[in-house]
Amino acid sequence: MGSFLQSIRHIFRPQHRFTPLEKQINYIFKDHRLLHQAFTHRSINPRPRENYERLEFLGDAVIDIVVTKLLMKEFTEGDEGLLTQKRASLVQKPYLASMGHLLNLLDYLEIESTVNLKMEKIADRQLANLYEALLGALYLDGGLKPCLNLILNTVWTHREEAWQATNFKGRLIEFCHSHSIGSPRFQITNVSGPDHQKVFEVHVKIGNNVFPAGLGSNKKTAEQAAAQNALEMLQN
Repeated sequence: MGSFLQSIRHIFRPQHRFTPLEKQINYIFKDHRLLHQAFTHRSINPRPRENYERLEFLGDAVIDIVVTKLLMKEFTEGDEGLLTQKRASLVQKPYLASMGHLLNLLDYLEIESTVNLKMEKIADRQLANLYEALLGALYLDGGLKPCLNLILNTVWTHREEAWQATNFKGRLIEFCHSHSIGSPRFQITNVSGPDHQKVFEVHVKIGNNVFPAGLGSNKKTAEQAAAQNALEMLQN
């Protein structure tokens, strides 16, 4: 009944520039000011309540909680290390940019012409930001349900692709070689817990620098988590 009513509303509601997007995500906004804000870059309007940055901030929190809940349901026996690694793959900016691309979000962006969206790095940053801003707008307009639907149809549908593409250990080794900072060394620094529920702690050392530990239910998972920690620090 709900989807039928949505379809009727789509037919009789006046058309506007966000109509194709609303049809694509199967949700009609009650307050279109939120949509306009979600697709307004600060170069157009620097006031915090008039551009997408606050909505992006909210959307970042929404996707974290929704993806975390979905992961806990899918991996009922997964430990914190595994869940953290899986979530990181699904909320990282490059992956969210690909979701923004699926929805053609750049078509709706209001931004100064001086921002060069032909540069892939700049375009991808905007796509990721817009995806999160759209989630933030959805949450304010309709609560968690439309956010869940959007995430299920985008981020969650393509999750296997994200997980297969994420190899933090390999990416760390490649980063170190490309920046000539020496090879990373992985060391198990602690193993705790009973035999049936061990927790491995692994540190990465690059030169004289030791990075925050990664935790996991096995050595491989812990190494991936440690490599992710190191990458995040090196790239920021």
